[in-house]
Amino acid sequence: MFSTFSNATAGADVFALARFFSHRLEVFLSPFLVRLDELLDRRLVLTFRGLCQALVRHRSCSSALLLSELGGVLLSPGKAPAGTKRLSNLLRSKNWSSEAISDYLAEGAQQYVEGLLEQGRELPLLLWDESVQEKTESLQSEGLCAVRSVKAKRQLRIKKGYYDPPTRQPVHVPGFRWVDLLCCGRWAPPRLARFAWWTGRGKNATSLAQVLLSLLLWARKTFGKAVLHVFDRGYASSKWLGLLLARGDRFLLRWPSSYKLVDVKGLAKNAYRFSVGRKASSSRVVRDMVRKVTYRRSLVWQRCLHPAYDQPLTLIICRPGRKGRQPWYLLTSEEVKSDRDAWQLVFAYARRWQVEQAFRFNKSEMGMESCRLWFWDNRMKLL
Repeated sequence: MFSTFSNATAGADVFALARFFSHRLEVFLSPFLVRLDELLDRRLVLTFRGLCQALVRHRSCSSALLLSELGGVLLSPGKAPAGTKRLSNLLRSKNWSSEAISDYLAEGAQQYVEGLLEQGRELPLLLWDESVQEKTESLQSEGLCAVRSVKAKRQLRIKKGYYDPPTRQPVHVPGFRWVDLLCCGRWAPPRLARFAWWTGRGKNATSLAQVLLSLLLWARKTFGKAVLHVFDRGYASSKWLGLLLARGDRFLLRWPSSYKLVDVKGLAKNAYRFSVGRKASSSRVVRDMVRKVTYRRSLVWQRCLHPAYDQPLTLIICRPGRKGRQPWYLLTSEEVKSDRDAWQLVFAYARRWQVEQAFRFNKSEMGMESCRLWFWDNRMKLL
């Protein structure tokens, strides 16, 4: 190809962008590399840095975490076996564990929240969500357990002009379970705070309740009451609500419309009945950044109680401006005095989409489901 001014300019822009992200990665990793140098040989520390660079460069949904592929990116395609051997030595080393990475991310999240509090304009949010890693073709990897397949559910949807799927029952496949905690503000970019991989089988078997309790205790110890915990409907239960209310944790929980609450008159009724016959107290034109549409939403809020607890709560009902969409029923321990306060909490819950995007990015761009390591500890280091 003949060199032209436009090609040269485009090439210069690409190299400048590559240097920028390389510098950002070095700034992010430098404190951890110093800490890792106290635990590992210097050659393994350099391998860890090269592995992080290879993960950023080699973004493939099907092969991003294959050691044979990463070895070729780490050194060169002709020296891929040598690069794979270096990565294996790093992951098999007994002198470090995945907890070192978790602790480093936790310290960064704590500094992130402190920075938001110093600004004074941001409300620090701690977003909770769960996902699974499907390993449909694996049988011998350590820690495999049954997970509900989202891919099978998507593929079994009825298509126009085709036969109905053979089953409508949930499909379970081998895999691993995953809980993720993400820090963010109303406008500030998100930052990973904590993650936990767990399984219900084998020597590392545990339960979701134990994992969530340990993460909640960690969040209390790390952030105190400085953050607002944001949960989806999967966390709506009397037991989980009691854990949050017992220590006065600040939370915003999407409440199922069929679950009961107690109104100011002492009557227990379903959440959807709180808005029956009530006009909206406020409305706004909002932009849905996920669907790229603009429409008007309205809300109404009311004091309430949970039937099992006597702590005062507030139920915020945000009605959609489009037909066919369900309202948001947001249950919060925050004090709501005006419509402005209610809107602030509605927009805070809308930020929960950031954790959904994080899961999608990790599975698609970073290829987390392509990991093929047998042993649990080695897999946790790579993930």
